[in-house]
Amino acid sequence: MNVNLAYGKKGLVVGLKDEWNVHVVEPKYVPALPDAAQAIREALNAPIQSLPLKERAKNARRIGVIFNDITRPTPNDLILKVVLGELADTPKENITLFNALGTHRPNTETELRTMLGADIFDACKIVQNDCADLSTHVYFGKTLRGHEIWINRQLSECDLIILTGFIEPHFFAGFSGGGKAVMPGMAALSTIMQNHSAAMIADPNATWGITTGNPIWEEVQEIAKKMPEVFLLNVTLNREKHITGVFAGDLVEAHVAGCARVKTTAMAPVKDLFDIVISTNSGYPLDLNLYQSVKGMSAAGRIVRPGGAILMAAECWDGIPEHGLYGQILTQSKNPQEILDKIMNSSETIRDQWQAQIQAQIQLKADVYLYSDYLSADQLRSVHIFPISSMEETLERLVNKYGAASRIAVLPEGPQTVPFLG
Repeated sequence: MNVNLAYGKKGLVVGLKDEWNVHVVEPKYVPALPDAAQAIREALNAPIQSLPLKERAKNARRIGVIFNDITRPTPNDLILKVVLGELADTPKENITLFNALGTHRPNTETELRTMLGADIFDACKIVQNDCADLSTHVYFGKTLRGHEIWINRQLSECDLIILTGFIEPHFFAGFSGGGKAVMPGMAALSTIMQNHSAAMIADPNATWGITTGNPIWEEVQEIAKKMPEVFLLNVTLNREKHITGVFAGDLVEAHVAGCARVKTTAMAPVKDLFDIVISTNSGYPLDLNLYQSVKGMSAAGRIVRPGGAILMAAECWDGIPEHGLYGQILTQSKNPQEILDKIMNSSETIRDQWQAQIQAQIQLKADVYLYSDYLSADQLRSVHIFPISSMEETLERLVNKYGAASRIAVLPEGPQTVPFLG
């Protein structure tokens, strides 16, 4: 049988022998809404536990609209076109679009034009959050856990903040969307690092599909609630990255409704662990680099047996990447155990250690292999990952290693499906 893996923009077909014991784990397919733009308008005018967006915007002198960066498949152009249409009575100069970068690199002009559309890019003021420049952030006090809150200054000066994004299971925040647009999206590095500290990441509730009791998610929402008036607009997507649902209104209740929908489509039970798990990072743009691809490893790690193998297919056109400290953390240690020991025994949190921490935890459970058109074998070995030149040949070797009865799971859409034992 052939399985088409989500890989870059074109996909990757992998041949699996009929005699192998293969189990394909996919999300329940949901067709795209017939008229997504109209669905968004309707949600904005009949939001969940909130006045319509137009009513909320009437007395706002400054309005901020937060959108996802290029590492997310959110259809920003469609969403923002509808939102700006609903804000037509507000002068354009009073509206700012904020690119929620978190710790990611700034998006290029070409990327922004592609993400937003030329008309929006040319007409609107756009601010890209720079988490490393504390002077562009303002202090909002401390969280209940004692972590300092620093949020983009220009965002904090808005009377109404519209949080856009999409909802999917998240490997340590539980779900994406919601308050994540504010933190980490528009936060200073120090705030992000405290939220993503080794102890927070290591909490057993900091995982896929859990929000209640998840220290990372609860702090995310706590920080978002400290902002001036907020309005949520989140969507759900199918494998083609088309909109399947719209959830607008109250920060908490609209997100809860979206998460409930996602749970029914993206979380899939399996009966037993597998010897081999094939995974992806859901294709373009989510598999742009190795850093992002840890999510696909994490989804696979939930159902691989100790001592088993994870085979990842991720294009990684943006490399490891070069920006940030993720690559340095990995290459400066001899093995995953040393990586984890350094992180857990350090008295400080450094940028990107959370991704290295999760990767090391996965690699202590199972061997990780990666197929990529952009990362060399030497690059992959330097970060303790086995390079793959052929998925089929690697599978053949692993089946021979584990035995003809080896159980193989395939996650063609990677973390768009979150498997669990049940």
